[in-house]
Amino acid sequence: MAEKKETDKLEQNQKEKPIPFLLNVVLTGFIGGVLWSGIAYFTYIFHFTTISPNIFFEPWAAGEWKDSWIGILLSIIGYGIVSIGAALIYYGLFRKLRSMWVGAAYGIGLFLIVILLLNPLFKSMKSLTELDINTLITCVCIYLLYGVFIGFSISYEEEERMNQEQQQGKDVSQN
Repeated sequence: MAEKKETDKLEQNQKEKPIPFLLNVVLTGFIGGVLWSGIAYFTYIFHFTTISPNIFFEPWAAGEWKDSWIGILLSIIGYGIVSIGAALIYYGLFRKLRSMWVGAAYGIGLFLIVILLLNPLFKSMKSLTELDINTLITCVCIYLLYGVFIGFSISYEEEERMNQEQQQGKDVSQN
């Protein structure tokens, strides 16, 4: 009996404490925002889109700094922070729906919100009908993939959490 207690205390026999689910959603949102806005920046550099990532600061920041590397970096981090909100909304509404298509539709919905509703905030961004086809296709694809990333990550984690709870319930009932 004493040997069992000692082996339970060993580091290799300790189970990792899982990250709280809400913290995981926040991390997923931030990483998704940084990742996909970084990819969007590369599409801007290679002229697949005419929408610059530093458009993020357009409504409230003045100065030339936002066109420099620091402005781009801060814009990407800003998208990560805003993306936390988008991930929390997905968590609240759709986390139990484990389908790639739900995430894709969420991404398209976000694209439409940004292009149609938030467009007046960004003076340098053209309206939906004025965007060239390359910009339109690139932006739709980035938002779609962002939605799939957020949606599938959150839904997968929700399903894993539910499976662990069910497994723990079975283990308790068997003892």
